[in-house]
Amino acid sequence: MLSVLSPQHWWGALKREWLIYHLGLPEFRFMFDAPPPNEWVSLDCETTGLNVGTDEIISIGAVRIVGNRIMTSERLELLVRPERGVSADSVRIHRLREQDVAQGLPLDEAMKQLMRFIGSRPLVGYFLEFDVAMLNRAIWPLLGQGLPQTKIEVSGLYYEHKFRQMLPYEQQTNPDIDLRFATLMADLKLPVRDAHDALNDAVMAAMAFIKLRQLRGD
Repeated sequence: MLSVLSPQHWWGALKREWLIYHLGLPEFRFMFDAPPPNEWVSLDCETTGLNVGTDEIISIGAVRIVGNRIMTSERLELLVRPERGVSADSVRIHRLREQDVAQGLPLDEAMKQLMRFIGSRPLVGYFLEFDVAMLNRAIWPLLGQGLPQTKIEVSGLYYEHKFRQMLPYEQQTNPDIDLRFATLMADLKLPVRDAHDALNDAVMAAMAFIKLRQLRGD
């Protein structure tokens, strides 16, 4: 019996083939493969600031998640050498000084290592949109496109969790839910590591992701 693809699946398959065909570095086509079941990568970046257009990545932390386990033995920690140095204001946040990142990887090499580590796994993170935007700015010159993996925002999962706990009349009032990371971790009764360290932040986002999936019954 022939299976008939829906227009949505047909368009998705066509778009995938188009992106693979135009991939700047064909050796990274594995990112378009079907992801391993029940596996994700939680990641975080430390940067010289919050301007996606002008600031730079200086460290990357990533850890694989398999089912309900954080595979801390399968982690990635990278220092990245910036082109324009590190400001005193950013050092106060992430504690990475000029001399700490001076021997870091060139940006292109860091992106290649990260893409190999991720594979085709969906990405998990807190404030993930910013991290992905910074990564895509670095990856675009290599691939001619950004990261294709599915992205999962932990704060969005937390919002859904808190929303489901509300009574119907409360849900109708467009509730203002505190999505700050410290609030989220405390409410989920999860241990907190030192913040503004890329690997620590990735591990904490992974813990929150697993807990929220369990609360949802996934």
